[in-house]
Amino acid sequence: MLDLTGVDFDPVLADLMEEGPVTRVELPNGEGWAWLVTRMDDVRLVTNDSRFGREAVMDRQVTRLAPHFIPSRGAVGFLDPPDHTRLRRSVAPAFTARGVERVRESSRRMLDELVDELLAAGPPADLTSAVLSPFPIAVICELMGVPAADRHSMHTWTQLILSSSHGADVSEQAKEEMAAYFTELIDARMEGGGEDVASLLGGAIGRGEVSVAEAVGLAMLLQIGGEAVTNNSGQMFYILLSRPELADRLRARPEIRPQAIDELLRYIPHRNAVGLSRIALEDVEIKGVRIRAGDAVYVSYLAANRDPDVFADPHEIDFSRSPNPHVAFGFGPHYCPGGQLARMEAQLLVDALLDRVPGLRFSVPPGQVPFRKGALIRGPEALPVTW
Repeated sequence: MLDLTGVDFDPVLADLMEEGPVTRVELPNGEGWAWLVTRMDDVRLVTNDSRFGREAVMDRQVTRLAPHFIPSRGAVGFLDPPDHTRLRRSVAPAFTARGVERVRESSRRMLDELVDELLAAGPPADLTSAVLSPFPIAVICELMGVPAADRHSMHTWTQLILSSSHGADVSEQAKEEMAAYFTELIDARMEGGGEDVASLLGGAIGRGEVSVAEAVGLAMLLQIGGEAVTNNSGQMFYILLSRPELADRLRARPEIRPQAIDELLRYIPHRNAVGLSRIALEDVEIKGVRIRAGDAVYVSYLAANRDPDVFADPHEIDFSRSPNPHVAFGFGPHYCPGGQLARMEAQLLVDALLDRVPGLRFSVPPGQVPFRKGALIRGPEALPVTW
């Protein structure tokens, strides 16, 4: 796995895209080889077709990026419909437009406080530690029903689970500690009837719709996923600060910000290599390649978002791009439930930082901005800024 800096597109992935729509890959962990599909139509097919399943992955040693599986057996990431649908339904109200609106004002207030502190402390500053890291943690904890006092623990566990550099044992221990925490929290909310995720899961357990293990696995996946916004927004601001003409356009024309954020979501390389694989449950032919039953198949959303058959000049940032059918949040049954939440957070961040800190700029050359090493999710470790 390459430790890539900046928002450079992965050269290995670029070579595989050139090689063909369906290629063979071998990853650092697990065993054997897998197929990789990179074109938009094939990515949509594999992610949305019942002939490819996630559950079967648990029973075999598949070549994979991480030294460990992040979700536990039975967690939503490894389920297929109808079980997957049943679990997703239990928390769906928190992630609808109405559910996201429920936390918009509290999110804006928390962000304003962080920006107040940033301005009061004065430049120079690290935008990541001052704003981009604490903000998504606060928002996902609010949505999940995790008390503010426990945010730091959640952040620490998430970082250990998502990093491949500490070794599998450290990641496993963090998983166990987070699972124990959510087991207690959900149990305490069984009678609550609240709108946060822990309360929704407690209610679903009480009605016999999901098991405790399923609820805890889902809570962990959502909590961990919520922190991906730190890296995504870090890459967004890396682009805006290293290309100030783009930031100036967004300052001058606030009305284009939602469309511009969608384009940045399409463009930013939000992960290293690939995520979780699927298993072909029967023989399937894709672009003339026969994928046999039992074969592991990976999709690359990053590659699909640069598919020249779908996006004109795919390696250019075009704020006027429309339509923009990107798959930054995935596709099919495993589409990221937090997509609307992540968009809301990105819009609040862009509004707050561009409007309230008009002179915001890097305090070091863009090439000196440090990026995370050994992380499954790409992003800057720090964004040194001044204003």
